[in-house]
Amino acid sequence: MQAMRHHHSDPADEDDFPEPPSKSSRKREMQALQDLGEQLVALSPERLKKVPLPETLYEAIRAAQGFKMEARRRQLQYIGKLMRKIDPEPIQAQLDIFAGNSAAEVAKMHRLERLREQLLEDEQTIGTIAETWPEADLQYLRTLRRNALKEREAAKPPKSFREIFRVLRELQEARDAAAEAAETPSDEDAAEQGPNS
Repeated sequence: MQAMRHHHSDPADEDDFPEPPSKSSRKREMQALQDLGEQLVALSPERLKKVPLPETLYEAIRAAQGFKMEARRRQLQYIGKLMRKIDPEPIQAQLDIFAGNSAAEVAKMHRLERLREQLLEDEQTIGTIAETWPEADLQYLRTLRRNALKEREAAKPPKSFREIFRVLRELQEARDAAAEAAETPSDEDAAEQGPNS
């Protein structure tokens, strides 16, 4: 079985938590989450209710909507810290819907999220992934699953949880791209079919 290549070390070495991220990468991550938080604060109350948010985060955003200047800035920092404890992908998916992105793409993302949850709940889901994407690196996914469960138990930032979604999304995007290429005739095919049509 061909394994999908990833830039990572031997999974046996990854059974424990990886090296902590650098200060600069943590700062970039916090800024990205704060930026996402700002988008949420800018939403109308009606739209905000449609975003999948934990109650604590929802209340923090509603509070920020009533703050001004410095108090708002501090509240946004607090929102960014709260968001480190969750996966921002479902939130981004809902914002994409508001932005007019394809509902089909968002539905596809939701399916991947459900598959990720199934994987955490039952390791046998690896078999489903292998059937759907034979090229998947199953050993890497098993390692990510173990680490994601450890992170959840220790209430650590969900780094491996997010990585599982990224891997599944890459597999799906590669499959979609291959299907699209198969459906689109090449220039040579079009030239060959031209005289006969």
